[in-house]
Amino acid sequence: MARYGFTFPFDGLPLHAHKDALQEAERIGYTDAWSAEIDGVDCFTPLGMAAAWTERLNFGTAIANVYTRAPIALAISANAVAEAAPGRFALGIGAGSSVIVEQWGGVPFEMPYRKVRDVNRLLKQAFTGEKVVAELETVRSNGFRLSRRLAPSPQIYIAALRERMLRLAGAESDGAIINWLGANDVPKAVAAAHAGARKAGKDPAKVEIVCRIFVCMTDDAALVDFLGRRMIAAYLNVPVYAAFHEWLGRGEALRPMWEAWSSGDRKAATAAIPKQAIEDLLIYGDADTCRRKIQAYVDAGVTVPVLNFIPYAPGAEQRAEQSIEMLRALAPR
Repeated sequence: MARYGFTFPFDGLPLHAHKDALQEAERIGYTDAWSAEIDGVDCFTPLGMAAAWTERLNFGTAIANVYTRAPIALAISANAVAEAAPGRFALGIGAGSSVIVEQWGGVPFEMPYRKVRDVNRLLKQAFTGEKVVAELETVRSNGFRLSRRLAPSPQIYIAALRERMLRLAGAESDGAIINWLGANDVPKAVAAAHAGARKAGKDPAKVEIVCRIFVCMTDDAALVDFLGRRMIAAYLNVPVYAAFHEWLGRGEALRPMWEAWSSGDRKAATAAIPKQAIEDLLIYGDADTCRRKIQAYVDAGVTVPVLNFIPYAPGAEQRAEQSIEMLRALAPR
């Protein structure tokens, strides 16, 4: 049976005000709460707070970026959350994108596969509690040791888009984190992760497949069209996501958008997004319809669906209320 999670913090709801929502999520059957890190809050602080408020929820980062923190900073932060929530925390790591890493952060976005591979290997050394001696291609450490070992070490999941990173996730981590794909795309991603596991001599069935799924519970077709175009334009023009959808087979359908975006015509790019892409990548409708579409991801191989609620009200308080309404309406049965 799949675990069933959601992404938080919720849009419009301050961190300190999440206690009731998280405790309710635990009561109504959610098993997982996953944080994100883009341009609002870091991915570790919300989980530390949530750990103090809950008893059973599993937590994960989706993702902690391997470029914006040194590996030992990742190890220390992850160790702290693992101590706050013993046996309930998984560290999700990934490369992010050139926009976050290089454009915003000023760090060269170079060799992402090798960077993720090496950071994963160094973290696994650190989590043994032994002294780390690692001279890898993109990272190194000599003599670092975690001084506090008061909880089980976290599992490590790797965020992956295309085949090579998915194979790495299957071979060298506890699971793959996927996002921005439709239910019909999931088998291709799962097959790559499982192939990596088999090549490494692991049981593919033990590789978790965590998938962030974008959900907007509304029947307003015009609103969904507007939200879908805005979200797809913002993400799928980023080079790593463009390459991902080429790999998935959407290259021909999305090429008019990419060409218009590259020419600087944002309006034409948004208009060029095919309706089928919105249908594939954004779950919407009433509660029963959304549940059916979420189940399609699970049937395709996702073991941890993570619902990312998309509120649409104009005010922060109203957006927070909408997110919590969706949390309640789509709770596991």
